[in-house]
Amino acid sequence: MFQKFSLVLIALFLLQQVKAQNQKDRKTIKTTRVSKTPKIDGVLNDDAWQNAELASDFVIFRPANGVLVPAEYQTTVRIVYDDDAIYISAEMLDPDPEGIPKEFAVRDNFSIADFFLVTINPNDDGQNPFEFIVQSTGNQADAKVSNGNEDFNWSAVWKSAAIITDKGWNAEIEIPYRALRFANRPVQDWGFNFHRRLEKLNEQHTWSHIDNSVGRWTQYDGLIKDFRNIKPTTRLNLYPYASATTNTFEGNTEFDWSVGMDIKYGITENFTLDATLIPDFSQVGFDDVVLNLGPFEQQFTEQRQFFTEGTELFNIANLFYSRRIGAAPIDQFNVSSTLSADEEIIDYPRKVTMINAIKISGRTKKGLGIGFFNAITQKTNATIRNNATGDTREEVIDPFTNFNILVLDQQFNQNSTISLINTNVTRDGRFRDANVTALDWHIETKDSKYNADGSFRMSNISDDANNPNTGYTFDNSFGYNSGHWFWELGYNFENKDFNPNDLGILFSNNQQTIYGNAGWRTLQPTKKFNRYSFNYYNQANFQHFSGIFTGFNAGLNFNAQTVKRFSFGGNLNYGSEEKDFFEPRQGTTSGIFFLQPERINVNSYISTNSQKKLALDANGYFSGFTNNPKEGYGFSLAPRYRFNNQFSLRYRLNYNKTNDDQGYVDETANNVIIGMRDRKSYTNSISGKYSFSTNSSLSLSFRHYWSDVKYNAFYNLNSEGGLDENNTYIGEDVNFNSWNLDLNYIWQFAPGSQLIAFYRNSIFNLDTQSELTFFENLDNLFEQSQRHTFSVRFVYFIDYNKLKKIF
Repeated sequence: MFQKFSLVLIALFLLQQVKAQNQKDRKTIKTTRVSKTPKIDGVLNDDAWQNAELASDFVIFRPANGVLVPAEYQTTVRIVYDDDAIYISAEMLDPDPEGIPKEFAVRDNFSIADFFLVTINPNDDGQNPFEFIVQSTGNQADAKVSNGNEDFNWSAVWKSAAIITDKGWNAEIEIPYRALRFANRPVQDWGFNFHRRLEKLNEQHTWSHIDNSVGRWTQYDGLIKDFRNIKPTTRLNLYPYASATTNTFEGNTEFDWSVGMDIKYGITENFTLDATLIPDFSQVGFDDVVLNLGPFEQQFTEQRQFFTEGTELFNIANLFYSRRIGAAPIDQFNVSSTLSADEEIIDYPRKVTMINAIKISGRTKKGLGIGFFNAITQKTNATIRNNATGDTREEVIDPFTNFNILVLDQQFNQNSTISLINTNVTRDGRFRDANVTALDWHIETKDSKYNADGSFRMSNISDDANNPNTGYTFDNSFGYNSGHWFWELGYNFENKDFNPNDLGILFSNNQQTIYGNAGWRTLQPTKKFNRYSFNYYNQANFQHFSGIFTGFNAGLNFNAQTVKRFSFGGNLNYGSEEKDFFEPRQGTTSGIFFLQPERINVNSYISTNSQKKLALDANGYFSGFTNNPKEGYGFSLAPRYRFNNQFSLRYRLNYNKTNDDQGYVDETANNVIIGMRDRKSYTNSISGKYSFSTNSSLSLSFRHYWSDVKYNAFYNLNSEGGLDENNTYIGEDVNFNSWNLDLNYIWQFAPGSQLIAFYRNSIFNLDTQSELTFFENLDNLFEQSQRHTFSVRFVYFIDYNKLKKIF
């Protein structure tokens, strides 16, 4: 009934007509075609700017909202164009030019520096602008925006310059048409907005006022009119690369090299093909591995650029976890269990090789987004030797596999979208195939005050016996978001067979939840605060298969920032006694559960003014449990010191301790063994950077994670979810270490072209010496073999249009 009611509401929303930007008194100017292009040097004396219409009268966006910027800090912007590009100049007044912050940063990163930002929306749909940013240092950043979310992994090649003047600072930008997607029409009007960040005032200004009480910030563009007779260029960009890597471990050195190419090709004026041919991921950062004793896998962030750039369509409905591609072999039939008494595995690859991958994505003028993704991984074999005969054989642990995603995403009303997405994993031979389909929606009323948000998803898996297994899930919520108040009320479930994990990630199924939250926020700064907010949430949890009530959670949190930029907050959380069907690892339909104790948790954080040379982020927490000896506490300290505009360092210490923690250990006969254990972990990390210029920098990333587990007692899990003492089981303590140090040099020697030198030192250790002190553990860790990796990668950007002119 709930599902039918939601679908009826969706149908009613769809009857609304698609509208263009509908702001009253929308700011509008006309652009000018020029015959002589301006020189991009930050000096605004070119003839091209003399007759251009001004975009002026900027207003404050935050912390105040809608207040006219004082004359001494006003900004004026001009826009002109020709057959090849759009040109933008900005003059930003500042009565103290020498005080303009100018900390260096690498591309697509922000620092303690002012910036000028332009959003360009050729379709003027209020949802999908391109974003180009120039900092007062001259550093560039760019992003592709979808539904208010900025994707800084997207990158284009464009020109800019910034200089400090006696009046403030100037920015000058050239954006070639190949960096944008737009229709081929004789006269065009595009949505634009301009932002200016003043770091020392902690203010952000905009040309077109953005009302922070309702709607998304992308809905408030101004309009730039009269782009005449501009035509989309052939968007073909080539990124050939060459890389070389050495890997040294336990006295053995391996050398590898690779050449390949990434391609970006504009199939039509609105759709782009991205392809990686012979992909090379030798320089991705390390994963923040932890000791995982829980029932679910650890989720890692994606660091491979091909899978992070331009993937907003493919991430709809949370069906795409790109780390599945090129991950560990699935080993569906457990090769080690098939060995004879004389056999052993002598080579077991830990990763699967990706052969190539492509993406096709874009959006029509009427708001229909279309995306297609495909990746192929090669067959992976384990090598097995018969020690009696000396013969070897190979066994497939991961077959030749094809990964596909297809997305249709219709946007309308500047604030709403309905999407259909399908993911498919097809494996060669007798291995399992998987197919998942989802209908996803986010629909708002025209005034953006009320919304419905949800999805319906279905999975189908065929195993080696070709037996289909179909599962499904549903989620929908209704909410309000306008002015000071916001709230949401919803319901979701996943049935026992829903499983998207061949290409997605879901930690738990067979559960259902009734959830809600409500909050209040400031819209304008007060005498002492820039902003503050309160939020309350609660959820009632049930098992879907049986309908059993499993537990209740609720919490209240508070966040604030003072006028002196000191941020702080905290939350108080409550969890009732909970029937945990996942911890015993017996399957959620077995009826076996572990009774987690009632919990109270409190945590808080502070963050000092980041503009100061010395800044500090810190937090702490405590968890107490009713009628249970278990307790947990921990803290994090992260000071950062900026030595000068080129050099800064950040150190972070995380410490966590849980006494008398209880969790799954093993199974013996008919018993599930639960261990009572003391756990602690330390994470020490250092990150730093030295910028030689905006195009050349050296960065450091270091992390040492140490966790130890000492078991105090063992128990059998009984039928009531409680514990019965077990005096016969003997278990082992755990001592776990992960050490990584990365040193990375990047030189952008030409627009879009880079030389990257990379060094990594890594150590891993797992043993039972939980009694070691911190420094004894370090001595033990350094007795282990170290892996040294050195890599050099060269990437060169080739623009087809320039290449065509040469030849």
